Amino acid sequence: MKPSRARRNWVALSQTGSVLCTVSIDDADDPRLADYTRLTDIALRTSLEAEHGLFVAEGTKVITRAVAAGYPVRSMLLARSRLADLPALQATARDAPVYVVPDEAAERLTGYRVHRGALASMARRELPAVGAVLADSSRIVVLEDLVDHANVGAIFRCAAALGVDAVLLSPRCADPLYRRSVKVSMGAVFAIPYTRMTEWFDGLAEVKNSGFRVFALTPDVRATPMTEAIADGRARANAKAALLLGTEGDGLSARWLREADEAVRIPMHHAARAKGVDSLNVVAAAAIACHLLASSG
Repeated sequence: MKPSRARRNWVALSQTGSVLCTVSIDDADDPRLADYTRLTDIALRTSLEAEHGLFVAEGTKVITRAVAAGYPVRSMLLARSRLADLPALQATARDAPVYVVPDEAAERLTGYRVHRGALASMARRELPAVGAVLADSSRIVVLEDLVDHANVGAIFRCAAALGVDAVLLSPRCADPLYRRSVKVSMGAVFAIPYTRMTEWFDGLAEVKNSGFRVFALTPDVRATPMTEAIADGRARANAKAALLLGTEGDGLSARWLREADEAVRIPMHHAARAKGVDSLNVVAAAAIACHLLASSG
């Protein structure tokens, strides 16, 4: 299909003297918009984003945080009903084109109604080595096989807000730069160092060999209450501490539980247990545990 005829405009922003290149496109099938295709299709996006080394950020605040963290902008997409957002984008777009499309074309292209402002296609950066992340950290969170992008984004937000230094991901953990992860984290994925392990089976060995005491968070009543592990100094006994969080539903694997130095739990009120509540969801548990972990430093 031939690209539709586009109208290119240069919009001057008098406050700073900067200039945005806006390109009006009417056809959702225009190949220049390919970075934004079917944003709600996880399988497609995972393949496309990996192949082209990109991710999509949504909303001016998140885009601004991504740019500040050093991620280059490939292009931006703006629905015509959001043209008033252009001045707020002046510090982020730089030399990248801003594609302006009719609202209905934006919805057809992305698969949902784009109503939170601009979308930006950003270039990914190479992840650092695990050892490099560990060397600069004393309190870390390690995620094993979490598959829900919203949960991963929320945990990054907790970690960044509560003083955790870095996040490590198991090989099968969901992508922190997937659009929904970025959105739920409110850009916190750009504020905290992270990387992905190259393999799972011995993934914790490097963490332990780097001097971290590894705490595995579990609802098992036989585990040590985390408040006790913090209070009696076991988290302080070594300057470095790592908190393991397992996948939604099943929790940590048996291997990682065995590999941990200590299994810890968040105590449930006795009345809650009587009502069948023996654990928290992974995000709520992460928020409490990250607070306790950071306070132990």
